[in-house]
Amino acid sequence: MKWKGKDLFDLVCRTLGLRETWFFGLQYTIKDTVAWLKMDKKVLDHDVSKEEPVTFHFLAKFYPENAEEELVQEITQHLFFLQVKKQILDEKVYCPPEASVLLASYAVQAKYGDYDPSVHKRGFLAQEELLPKRVINLYQMTPEMWEERITAWYAEHRGRARDEAEMEYLKIAQDLEMYGVNYFTIRNKKGTELLLGVDALGLHIYDPENRLTPKISFPWNEIRNISYSDKEFTIKPLDKKIDVFKFNSSKLRVNKLILQLCIGNHDLFMRRRKADSLEVQQMKAQAREEKARKQMERQRLAREKQMREEAERTRDELERRLLQMKEEATMANEALMRSEETADLLAEKAQITEEEAKLLAQKAAEAEQEMQRIKATAIRTEEEKRLMEQKVLEAEVLALKMAEESERRAKEADQLKQDLQEAREAERRAKQKLLEIATKPTYPPMNPIPPPLPPDIPSFDIIADSLSFDFKDTDMKRLSMEIEKEKVEYMEKSKHLQEQLNELKTEIEALKLKERETALDVLHSESSDRGGPSSKHNTIKKVPEM
Repeated sequence: MKWKGKDLFDLVCRTLGLRETWFFGLQYTIKDTVAWLKMDKKVLDHDVSKEEPVTFHFLAKFYPENAEEELVQEITQHLFFLQVKKQILDEKVYCPPEASVLLASYAVQAKYGDYDPSVHKRGFLAQEELLPKRVINLYQMTPEMWEERITAWYAEHRGRARDEAEMEYLKIAQDLEMYGVNYFTIRNKKGTELLLGVDALGLHIYDPENRLTPKISFPWNEIRNISYSDKEFTIKPLDKKIDVFKFNSSKLRVNKLILQLCIGNHDLFMRRRKADSLEVQQMKAQAREEKARKQMERQRLAREKQMREEAERTRDELERRLLQMKEEATMANEALMRSEETADLLAEKAQITEEEAKLLAQKAAEAEQEMQRIKATAIRTEEEKRLMEQKVLEAEVLALKMAEESERRAKEADQLKQDLQEAREAERRAKQKLLEIATKPTYPPMNPIPPPLPPDIPSFDIIADSLSFDFKDTDMKRLSMEIEKEKVEYMEKSKHLQEQLNELKTEIEALKLKERETALDVLHSESSDRGGPSSKHNTIKKVPEM
């Protein structure tokens, strides 16, 4: 009941482990107007609802100029990522369609890790809210077509950890025209309705119909004094040749909020251009150590993953070789069986041929005996003698033929014996090959596992009837030169990214439904066609006075 705003705020920060507290605050709503909890005032003394529970939103109140350089803790980066992503999806920050797809791919990398086709199959993003509804309705594209384009970029982010993917998201988002800008409705001296934008770089005046490009801007280093009395605000530039800019807001409470945001953003603007405090130096040193530790851990995991993949590949190769050897063994067994069958057939044929040769030899002997008997027979008549001679001649011819056939059969028997011997030799070789296959080692020598890798803030004068604060102009000219230099350096970044975005924009342009374009889409397209600013730094320049 007695706690002040700081007590509640510190408790939240301790619970989150957050040390970069200067970016954040506790927000609540009063009669449709946003307000922030004051640190030095009791919580219940604020104009909050008396009904329990009393609700506050822990949000980023101030934004960094360069997220990569300023956001040290991983929790700080994560909170900014969540808030900026929600603003883009809720269309509170305008984002071109091609940039929306790229940001969605980094959001998927942060949530799912590296792309794996076997895990992240078609339709795995069906339930995810990744693109603003304005972008989805602007093109004749199905959810599957959007998922295909997001996945194509998501696959390119392999190897990025969650914090790295979230930081890449913020680096792209911080160049959007409406990023980090708080808008307020105001009127100038002529009564014309305008918008005042307050962000990390300065104050900007917009046409109510165009929140992307300011009509005039006042960088913090070119503002000498900001003050308000009742509902009238006065901006006094450092250059006295430039006229004082005055405007009116609708409510006193809004004036207080504008002044709070001006003071806080100006303080951070000045702090960025000084040496880091001891606390920030310590945080950066700890962050570097933590980053190095995580890098070593990722390298260790990568080595383990590589070794596991190599082991799996080796196992698959061994299984393949084992299967191949089994097939070879089966083929060798079949060849052995065929050799044994051939040898049996040849042996049987040789035996038959040998018996036929013996039978022929016996017939030849019988013919010889018959010839001798005929010769011994006395034939008295010439006719009988002639007939007998003819028979003798025929018997001799038959005997000669029998002898030749007997010799041929003998040679064939010898050839069959030689074939049998060769078949038995082939059978012996097949058995020897089968024995070699059965005794061959199945595991190749493993390579030894590689050894692991070695692991002055301006013062503000408060007056009763009017509130004002003066910015010392001691170093303002030096700061102006420094800001201009930073602008030039910032414009030279991200050429490859812009080429990717232009390629996607060209690819989906044919599917755009012109009648569904919003005013901001038209303004962004016209700005791009005119060769408008590619980053927010380009808009921080003087435009002719309204």
